[in-house]
Amino acid sequence: MRMKTLKLPIFALILASVACNKNTTTPDPVVPDKYMSFSSGSSWNYRQLNNLTSVTTNYVVSSTTRDSIINGKTYHVFTNSNTGGNEYYYTTGNDYFTYRLLGALGNAAVEDNYLKDNAPVNFSWSQAYNISVPGVPFAVPVTVTYTIKETGISRTVNGIAYTDVIHSSGVITSALVPSASLVTDIQNYFARKYGMIETRNKLSLNFMGITQNVDNTNTLVSAVIK
Repeated sequence: MRMKTLKLPIFALILASVACNKNTTTPDPVVPDKYMSFSSGSSWNYRQLNNLTSVTTNYVVSSTTRDSIINGKTYHVFTNSNTGGNEYYYTTGNDYFTYRLLGALGNAAVEDNYLKDNAPVNFSWSQAYNISVPGVPFAVPVTVTYTIKETGISRTVNGIAYTDVIHSSGVITSALVPSASLVTDIQNYFARKYGMIETRNKLSLNFMGITQNVDNTNTLVSAVIK
């Protein structure tokens, strides 16, 4: 009789152990934020400084509820209060694209793969385009090359400290334009969740009588991410 009474609590403990194991669940892995938010209603307040004229312009980029198909890709539509136009962004895997104009180099819109968020330091990638430059009677081939300079860094912009920041640099070259006639320096900083927090675009073009000089710094002042 004594042996039977001992078996009952032991059997109960075994059942309790099995029940606990069955109820144990593995938590879902934490998915890190991307380096761009497409959430509708999100907004970014930027300040642009023209380093040539010292003129400052504030503008807001807002995420809409709309998408647009461009070259077979689903781009999300944003608005820009400064230009009054739209901006288009798309991500696939670790690659980030924008559909935009190349600024002082003409009015041709291009798909720009501006960021690879898993690329190591010193990794570079290039994109070739044929663009129309005002005053030039033929299409001008240009190559945009980006290089990852730093990853996982901290950077303070307008008094706000951002972490897990990627710093990339960019340069635009052309086989038809001498290097001394086209000088560019692009510095970009992207923070996880917030996207672009700072960028400086410098371009000096002096080719076939065409002179263009651009030197702008854009910084994030505040953001509301939905």
